[in-house]
Amino acid sequence: MLTREENEKRENDFLASYAMKSSESGGRRHKEQEHFFRGVYQRDKDRIIYSTAFRRLEYKTQVFVNHEGDYYRTRLTHTLEVAQIARTVARALRLNEELVEAIALAHDVGHTPFGHSGEEALGKLMDAHGGFDHNTHGLRVVDVLEHKYPDFCGLNLTEEVRRGIIRHSTPFDDKRTGKEDVPGPNLLEIQVVNICDEIAYDNHDLDDGLKSGFLTESSLKSSSLWGEAVVNVEKKFKNLNNDIKRYQIVRYLVNLQVSDVIDNALENIKNQGIKDVSSLDENPKIIVDFSDKMKEKRCGFKKVLMEKLYKHYRVVRMSNKAARFLTKIFEIYQENPEQLPTQYEKRVKEEGKHRVICDYIAGMTDRYALDQYKMFFEPYERG
Repeated sequence: MLTREENEKRENDFLASYAMKSSESGGRRHKEQEHFFRGVYQRDKDRIIYSTAFRRLEYKTQVFVNHEGDYYRTRLTHTLEVAQIARTVARALRLNEELVEAIALAHDVGHTPFGHSGEEALGKLMDAHGGFDHNTHGLRVVDVLEHKYPDFCGLNLTEEVRRGIIRHSTPFDDKRTGKEDVPGPNLLEIQVVNICDEIAYDNHDLDDGLKSGFLTESSLKSSSLWGEAVVNVEKKFKNLNNDIKRYQIVRYLVNLQVSDVIDNALENIKNQGIKDVSSLDENPKIIVDFSDKMKEKRCGFKKVLMEKLYKHYRVVRMSNKAARFLTKIFEIYQENPEQLPTQYEKRVKEEGKHRVICDYIAGMTDRYALDQYKMFFEPYERG
């Protein structure tokens, strides 16, 4: 049997000097005896997978609301794709794969129903009451809101995974409303998840957009990155049907960007003299990132996604409709918090009704939020 301690020795021998080692973890908020054969980050990963918040991601929006079709990615499938890409990058850089996977699996557990439109709606409603963003809320989920253990609230994750949740940053979510943080260096494992989240949602939203018809190949012709992918796929494969061709193009794009990140990160590590985890404390620059050449290529690609997919009139309609749903539900509970489920109502006096209502709504799936709306506003729906 391979014990936890033996696995930690393996990590120390194999992982890069700048990788975060399990044996050097800052530990947990509540004292626990660690498992005999599972490492600390493997244990964190397992706790996240078995959490209620993680399961609910299956019915939370990525771009397309769940009822639009079974093909499109949900917040859960997106999360799994981020974890898969991030493990690939971590392995190539000889970083801690288990830590990377745990952070990746947890990075969206604080997300609202209906994607970023839901987050923006709750942000406005909570503006005068402590604010809301899904990273800060994600830390609240794993520290407070999950109830699985008799000795403490939350999942009692390690310091490094908690830091990865609160410091998650991409162009879509690079701001935090709260002052919460988990002190310590900006680990390369955290940076890997950040960049792999960006790779995953850009390229897989492209896939969903093409499948839906909201995006067309002609609308992507202005993107040099798209053009490069098409040329290479068509050169390698002849007479592909549309579905397989689309998959191969997306596959090419993901591989191209992942390879660029790995090569650029290794060059940055060398040029900036990153020798160990402690040297990251003094280095404010992002190490795991795209090269300047790839960033330039991605600009046109991202512009098309924004203008043709995220701003497509049907996506905007869905987003506005979702924001109205959540706003109305919030207002109903604000007017009369006694309508909250018992376990939430009990917390109102201690934590304030706005935060408790926000916790409740943020935890909803798309379809549960729709059911709540119908319950309150359609006269023949049962309460």
